[in-house]
Amino acid sequence: MAGNGVPGTTPRVPLPLPPDRRVRRARWAMAAVFLIHGSVAGNFATRIPWIQDHTQIPPGQLGLALAFPAIGASLAMPLAGRISHRFGARTALRGLLALWTLALALPALSPDVFVLCGALLVYGGTSGMADVTMNALGVETEDRLGRPIMSGLHGMWSTGALLGSAAGAVAAHTGTDARLHLAGAALVLTLLGALACQGVLDLRSAPEEHPPPRFAFPPRSALVIGAIGFCAVFAEGASLDWSAIYLRDRLGTDAGLAAASTTAFACTMAAARLAGDKVVARFGPVRTVRAGGVLATLGGLLIVTAGRPVQAMAGFGLVGLGVAVVVPLAFAAAGRSGPAPSQAIAGVATITYTSGLIAPSAIGGIAQATSLTGSFVLVTVLAFGLVAGARVLRAPSRTASTGATAAADHDSGDLKRS
Repeated sequence: MAGNGVPGTTPRVPLPLPPDRRVRRARWAMAAVFLIHGSVAGNFATRIPWIQDHTQIPPGQLGLALAFPAIGASLAMPLAGRISHRFGARTALRGLLALWTLALALPALSPDVFVLCGALLVYGGTSGMADVTMNALGVETEDRLGRPIMSGLHGMWSTGALLGSAAGAVAAHTGTDARLHLAGAALVLTLLGALACQGVLDLRSAPEEHPPPRFAFPPRSALVIGAIGFCAVFAEGASLDWSAIYLRDRLGTDAGLAAASTTAFACTMAAARLAGDKVVARFGPVRTVRAGGVLATLGGLLIVTAGRPVQAMAGFGLVGLGVAVVVPLAFAAAGRSGPAPSQAIAGVATITYTSGLIAPSAIGGIAQATSLTGSFVLVTVLAFGLVAGARVLRAPSRTASTGATAAADHDSGDLKRS
């Protein structure tokens, strides 16, 4: 680390930061990284209607294209651990985060659905690799700090998505060309990401350590728990990608207000995740998820019966509030479900990521066959599944942060402390 004292030098050479100060600085650097990563997603989501109009593609084709980020992430995520293994976690994060922020500019440059699919494949691949690397560093920072921070870090991601969607809503409301908006946002976020990565922990694998395995087959114990995560991620992905289009096409809302619906969704997700650890500690995972399922179901009912934009926006907000902490709790339950916690957590992660893969295209396909309202009837049914299935998360007290930590640790491989 810069600033190490060297024998024979003057006392004015900076000394290393004490371990506690170094870790506290790394904690805030990681919060900034999560914020920046979320800002990319928020900026992109609000300009999906512009991209659809620019490429002139119907809802079914748009839904297919929106599956490509998840495909790209699924294909690329196994590479993240290997990149960190070779270059060290800080260098890997710096490079992968820069690729992700720069990829934000690609979708708006696409002239047709085929180029859009390719752009979104790259966009998703860079997102997934950066996501795995920053979660691994978040886990190590949490361990060294000695207190839970993972829920708060994911709350910072949602806060970033909120800020990004707010910027996108302003850009849409003022009629700014999405190519200019997203290119400018990509450059700013790339610079901020490079600065934030300076403060994260620098972890390196031992030279003799083998790269992490690519895949793990989920045990049976993970399937039911994974189904809960599937419901939550489906509702989240559908709301994030389709809320603006729902308000525009279903309720005739102008582009600026339609984009603001994504902001409302991101806002409730951020608030719930930032408060998630305290809520789970007080009420337990079962009651927390059950109450969240009730809120998400109510939100779905508000969406499908909405006659005014404010009702639909309230519905999307309740969906975000209801599903926010479900996936971390599913990871925690998987870690307690059998003799191989890492394998169980990997299985749950695979199931939930599959949900994120199929949600956008499923919503688009149902919308083309029936209507967008019919699509969100399915979202409402899946939200109610959280109420019915919450009991599978019953377990001895462990925080959602613990489960999220284990999941990130599995995905990234075992990084040795520097």
